[in-house]
Amino acid sequence: MTSPNGPAPAPDDSPLPARPRLIATDLDGTLLHDDKYVSDRTIAALAAAEQAGIEVFFVTGRPARWMDVVSEHVHGHGMAICANGAAVVDLHAGGKLLQVRPLERDTALAVVQALRDAAPGTTFAVELTTGIHYEPTYPPFHQDPGATVATAEKLLQAQAQAQVQEQDAEDESAAPVVKLLAHHPDLTPDGFLTVARTAVGDRATITRSSPSALLEVSGPGVSKASTLALCCAQRGISSDEVVAFGDMPNDLEMLTWAGTSYAMANAHPDVLAAASGRTVTNNEDGVAIVIEQLVARRRADGH
Repeated sequence: MTSPNGPAPAPDDSPLPARPRLIATDLDGTLLHDDKYVSDRTIAALAAAEQAGIEVFFVTGRPARWMDVVSEHVHGHGMAICANGAAVVDLHAGGKLLQVRPLERDTALAVVQALRDAAPGTTFAVELTTGIHYEPTYPPFHQDPGATVATAEKLLQAQAQAQVQEQDAEDESAAPVVKLLAHHPDLTPDGFLTVARTAVGDRATITRSSPSALLEVSGPGVSKASTLALCCAQRGISSDEVVAFGDMPNDLEMLTWAGTSYAMANAHPDVLAAASGRTVTNNEDGVAIVIEQLVARRRADGH
């Protein structure tokens, strides 16, 4: 469906907006190939979008410290929304945190208790701005070998906060919680999500992006969409001027908020149903194909 000689056509049901000002794209399963790299075609498309005056935001569930996969391919402002909306970072400044929308520790503790009651066997990890820490029975986590291993209750207690602050005494607001991760060994991913949302209610935002039963818990009202809306408002950009791409349930709010949205062909069924358009898979450079068409139209219109 792609061509090395130029833009391939987007599917017929994929509308192209007249004057996009911002592209918001998820990373894993969307912009990145399954090998977790950005293709040459996508790198060129991102550069062409910025050169045409269209800003590009990476909007991901990844923490800021895992943005090296795209940090060399930013142009213009180099902004990214990380941890499902909990952090806004400047990739030009080495991932400097510009804004944090934390999950309060008391709320996280209440979520832990609710999920232990509703889904026995759940294990947890706590994602801080400084790194991740997890329970002894949480699935092995090799990316962060310096993590503290303890119960979620201990990791979230005031004593744990004090220990973190001792490591960074100059910053009294060190290490806010940006995300709580909950894993279940037996439930289906969507089944676990339903159980968790019922048990927790509106005390927190719960979503998922993994093919396994791994949930991501953010503060109430915190999502990719709500943080993207804040960033766009600061720039005078309306939702109608945003084109969004995604593949998993944590992209749903962003895709329905944006004026134009594309689900990857490899997307979750709920995402395919919610997006206004569809493109080919991440491994076929589906995002790049649409960007190429957006840029070509902009040039044809003399912009």
